[in-house]
Amino acid sequence: MIQASQNVAMLIPCFVDQMNPQIGFDMAAVLQRIGYGVEFEEQQTCCGQPAFNTGYWKEARPLAERFVHLFREKEIVVCPSASCTTMVRNFYPELLANSPWHDDALELGKRVFEFSEFLVNVARVTDVGATFAHRVTYHDSCHALRELHLKQPPRELLGHVRGLEVVEMKYSEECCGFGGTFSTKFSMISAAMGDTKAGNVEACGAEFVTSVDPSCLMQIDGILRRRKSPVRTIHLASILACSPDPSQPSRKRADRERAR
Repeated sequence: MIQASQNVAMLIPCFVDQMNPQIGFDMAAVLQRIGYGVEFEEQQTCCGQPAFNTGYWKEARPLAERFVHLFREKEIVVCPSASCTTMVRNFYPELLANSPWHDDALELGKRVFEFSEFLVNVARVTDVGATFAHRVTYHDSCHALRELHLKQPPRELLGHVRGLEVVEMKYSEECCGFGGTFSTKFSMISAAMGDTKAGNVEACGAEFVTSVDPSCLMQIDGILRRRKSPVRTIHLASILACSPDPSQPSRKRADRERAR
């Protein structure tokens, strides 16, 4: 177990950096709240997952090598995305099999953790002092569940949030239909899968649906809005960042989301 005075480096995914940077700020706030220092490597770029998943391994390899070069000296790397964590930990060794960076990639993968995984399994913290007085359901993203085998850590964290009621949706483990470029290449199938997921979210009576993958939340959010649903999406980090102090901006975010 690492000590709470130790610094951790943040792997910030493209979807977070370009579309919802608040997730990164919220993750940093939670890590700092429980005693960790936070480092952000400004030179980091895409981990290469979109190209890799689409079959463009030649194009993905330089991105992976760059990532390993930038992060190989970091003792702990934490990421608010199960899919990007999976890319580095599970797929870099295969992608870089014939690269001089292969061994470094193997070692780095052992030190890269998804955010909820880090909190529960590494830092051994399940109560981060958050308050979020809403009914929340959890979506099991494919990478979190099937690649990282993370079923309980996010739920343990939600279970310790003051005022929060966890409501399980039907078929929470079913794919939301995003799948990266799958959603553009097979848009009709993707939309149908997403519509089923959105229906299950609404049926459980939740006010918010959360997950540990920003891309899944983007997919679900778009479909919920097209359905004119009152349910909103929120990343797990943003729930955990909510402070019991009503003067804090983090406490007000939920109210803004409800009004959107």
